[in-house]
Amino acid sequence: MQKILVARPIFPEVVERLKAHFEVDWNDGPALAPDELVRRLADKDGALTAGDMIDAAVLAAAPRLRVVANMAVGYNNFDIAAFNAANVLATNTPDVLNESTADFGWALMMAAARRITESERWLRDGQWQGWRHDGFLGVDIHGSTLGIIGMGRIGQALARRARGFDMRVIYHNRSRVAPDVEAELAAQYRPKADLLREADHVVLVLPYTPENRHTIGAAELALMKRTATLTNIARGGIVDDAALAVALRERRIAAAGLDVFEGEPGVHPGLLSVPNVVLTPHIASASETTRRAMANLAADNLIAGLGVGPHATQPPNPINPQVLGKARS
Repeated sequence: MQKILVARPIFPEVVERLKAHFEVDWNDGPALAPDELVRRLADKDGALTAGDMIDAAVLAAAPRLRVVANMAVGYNNFDIAAFNAANVLATNTPDVLNESTADFGWALMMAAARRITESERWLRDGQWQGWRHDGFLGVDIHGSTLGIIGMGRIGQALARRARGFDMRVIYHNRSRVAPDVEAELAAQYRPKADLLREADHVVLVLPYTPENRHTIGAAELALMKRTATLTNIARGGIVDDAALAVALRERRIAAAGLDVFEGEPGVHPGLLSVPNVVLTPHIASASETTRRAMANLAADNLIAGLGVGPHATQPPNPINPQVLGKARS
């Protein structure tokens, strides 16, 4: 029987599904240290991961490994060039989390704009003495301009939500979306600098790549309105967190909402010391229904990739399909 590693705690019923096909080594505790991950992958044919770093050195130490299924859409934890060189299949879990992530991004944007967590902390500290006309004045969502950077599935889901708030939608993407999609979403393309100048609320939903690192840094923050908000539900590293902390402290922008961070689970100390930022621990897809769907899709990819189950000829979500059918090298 083929052997697999489930590298993170997941729903027990998903592990039981996998046990029907494989001998399963399940890490139901904290994330594995890099050397422990290498040790436990040494005799495995496949793995189910959730953010664990898999690079050339890890693949070289696991000569039987043929498939790694990431329980996430993003896969910047995978060295895809190394996967291709070794003929190891990588998979991810797109689509099943689009709507839940868009919901959360919207909530994070609204919380930042209307100073919800800032005012809650103030209330809990016992500082509320009564109503004031200027108490925690925020910025409106309705009737404002939403700037979306990254107009993929989640970006388009955000644009659809903007209709209910009578917002104008502008977007920036590596390439323009099809004209019929622009028309359907009433979204207008803008160069990045123009978007940053025009938008009242900027939401980041682009994938992490080396080219996208620090898409938002000090120069970009300087282009934004002082009344604008920035929301990041993409990946840590898309924003220069140190530069953002300075911009928030100096009120160069009004507020930010962040679900992802450079070097997470570490958070830049400058972000922890400013009041005008909403911080959440990478939970944009964390509804029970969505996380179960992600876990099951990752399992589907692993089962199919290792040649068993109903989709054995084609995993649902290959990242590098060109290695399908090739022997491990």
